[in-house]
Amino acid sequence: MIVIIKYNAGNITSVYNAVKRLGYPCRVTDDVEEIRNAEKVIFPGVGEAKSAMIYLKERGLDRVIKSLLQPTLGVCLGLQLMCSHTEEGNTECFGIFDADVKKFPPADIVPHMGWNNLSDVNSTLFKNFGKDDTTYFVHSYYAEICGQTIATCDYILPFSAAIQKDNFYATQFHPEKSGSVGEQILKNFLEL
Repeated sequence: MIVIIKYNAGNITSVYNAVKRLGYPCRVTDDVEEIRNAEKVIFPGVGEAKSAMIYLKERGLDRVIKSLLQPTLGVCLGLQLMCSHTEEGNTECFGIFDADVKKFPPADIVPHMGWNNLSDVNSTLFKNFGKDDTTYFVHSYYAEICGQTIATCDYILPFSAAIQKDNFYATQFHPEKSGSVGEQILKNFLEL
């Protein structure tokens, strides 16, 4: 069973629908045992980091997520919360990835919204990913490039479009909103 973590964030339904379209049984839950026993875990989200972390800590989900051993995919806010710290609300995060999350400087339109190419792609998560393929982004904060970065994007400045450490994978872009390219990336994750 694929588990999608339910918490104080939006966009969970579109991830659920994308996984179901790929033919995988999945469940949206905040039940600790269901999360621990899942075959794979997806930690998606759209929202504000500080209130999301408060919600996760109140339910002990922060400790559960950090302790997972199965393949786990963070999406958008999920990626940011897996980093060390975010400027959004000056919030300490999980610290799974060795990157800080910063607000885009106002050098262009923020939030970064739309389709962009990825560079420096390096992971089985991107199997069958072409150099001209694009993914869909919508975010005002970005994770710095770090030693665990597996894809970058450039909007105002280069940032981590995807990060991986051990069984933890995360994308700043939304695979569930990235058409057939995103569907392939989700399928790659679900087939790990």
